[in-house]
Amino acid sequence: MRAGPSQEEIRRHNLGALLRHVHLGGPTSRAELTSRMGLNRSTIMALTADLTAAGLVREELPRETGRAGRPSLVVRPESARVYVFALDVGVDRLVAARVGLGGTILDRRETVRPRGPFSLDEIVGPLAGFARQMHRRTRPDTVCVGVAAAFSGGVGRGDGIIRFGPNMGSTDVPFAEEMTRRLALGLPVKVGNDANLAALAEHTRGVGVGCRDLIYLHGDVGIGGGVIVNGQLLGGHQGFGGEVGHMVVNPRGRPCGCGSLGCLEAEAGERAVLETAGRLGPEMGRDAVRAVVDAADRGDVVAQAALSRVGDWLGLGVANLVNIFNPEMVIFGGMLREVYLGSAAQVRSRVAVDALPPSRGALRLRTSALGDDATLVGAAELAFAQVLADPLDVLVRAGS
Repeated sequence: MRAGPSQEEIRRHNLGALLRHVHLGGPTSRAELTSRMGLNRSTIMALTADLTAAGLVREELPRETGRAGRPSLVVRPESARVYVFALDVGVDRLVAARVGLGGTILDRRETVRPRGPFSLDEIVGPLAGFARQMHRRTRPDTVCVGVAAAFSGGVGRGDGIIRFGPNMGSTDVPFAEEMTRRLALGLPVKVGNDANLAALAEHTRGVGVGCRDLIYLHGDVGIGGGVIVNGQLLGGHQGFGGEVGHMVVNPRGRPCGCGSLGCLEAEAGERAVLETAGRLGPEMGRDAVRAVVDAADRGDVVAQAALSRVGDWLGLGVANLVNIFNPEMVIFGGMLREVYLGSAAQVRSRVAVDALPPSRGALRLRTSALGDDATLVGAAELAFAQVLADPLDVLVRAGS
């Protein structure tokens, strides 16, 4: 029979839990931490003392209390000292940011990239250069505790290899290994699918805070998705779960980049929007989709018809997902944020017809609160995961 957790294991768990509360919730009083964590005041005092000594948090008097008596000290994350590098590899952009504990973006670099197939160096080179630039600008007393990237493609569980990327033309790319080598920070680079990480970001910091079951739909060139079930990301056996863009909604429909016909992303993705609106040309991307939505708002009947058609397919996809997963919320992000805003009536109408009444009754359809940064925020949270699990050990290793 296995013995229960040791005192050291309990302490490590509690340190991580307290740091996570402050990281996600921002400055929090000792009294509030006592209530949230269900621990006594002396234990909270000891935990915050350990984290303060390690340089992960600081304690200070609240600016205003509005109450009589001795105020409870406020615990704040040391955002300027402890940070991660978050990277975002999109179909047509590369972003790197230095993100402080607590989620504060301290520094940021971004560049456009040509669409289509790529060499590994074309991705790793600029991102590594951005990270080195930002690293040189940090103070001597700062410490990097993690690096993670959001990638627009299927990422193998735990190996950081991009197994497929229908809209980027590459397979079996050892991105994490090469990024780790080029950065040379002594930290392994973690990699996750962009839509999965955006789902986690919206769940922890965005419109989905407090939802235990949600689906995030992300539009770039194609459509990806992240599914949160009972507070946990549904990853699948090999890590490829959530590829909802390749759910077939129209078997005789448009060809998809994956080789199939009538996938959700083929019927409701960027190309479908622009082609149906008669605007398919050299100008692609988020701005081109916004232009269709703006034209529809101004009364353009062709743009309105295009959004109605695309919204019908998007609504059918949402209805299927609602019937399968029974989420509390479906969130539209990336390019799909604009598509949904322009076709909300059609999407809701389709969901009302095709989703089961018990599942659609309490369903909320929302747009991303984190906007274009959802994937980047998700990458930062992936990078912070280890320090939140074992704060003191990670800090010792990072500083050694």
